[in-house]
Amino acid sequence: MLGKKKQKPRRPTGHFDTLVSSRTTIEGDVHFSGGLHVDGRIRGKVVADEGTDAVLRVSEVGEVTGDINAPHVIINGTVNGDVYASAHLELAEKASINGSVFYNLIEMAMGASVNGNLVHQREPVGLLAQDGSATRQKQEQAHGADQPDEADEASVDGGKSE
Repeated sequence: MLGKKKQKPRRPTGHFDTLVSSRTTIEGDVHFSGGLHVDGRIRGKVVADEGTDAVLRVSEVGEVTGDINAPHVIINGTVNGDVYASAHLELAEKASINGSVFYNLIEMAMGASVNGNLVHQREPVGLLAQDGSATRQKQEQAHGADQPDEADEASVDGGKSE
């Protein structure tokens, strides 16, 4: 028909392979690929396998205490930790995040709350380097940190020089 374009779905509509039910609590890190739907509680990191188009959905009754790292993240529950969404992040109206959010594309409904920083990052590499070592190395190279400056030398010998 005239003037109608086929629109790409705004979020991945794939099925969810794994369900953490509302009567379940997981203590420890969770690594997944595909789709993970959380109605229960996870105390630990939730990490999508690298190179996958994984989707994590935390429902209204779900809770994650730990960092989240996945390409597609949909939150309508509570997250106590940092969220790293390299492709798309959707915060529904009952989403509550206590931590920083690192995203490429964000969709936030009225009522969602973030108690932390919102950081836009285009490069997924920065999102995956959670410890900041890759970012730190790039900064050191840019500033010529090959040679220690006087402040670094002073801290090495406790401020005493001979």
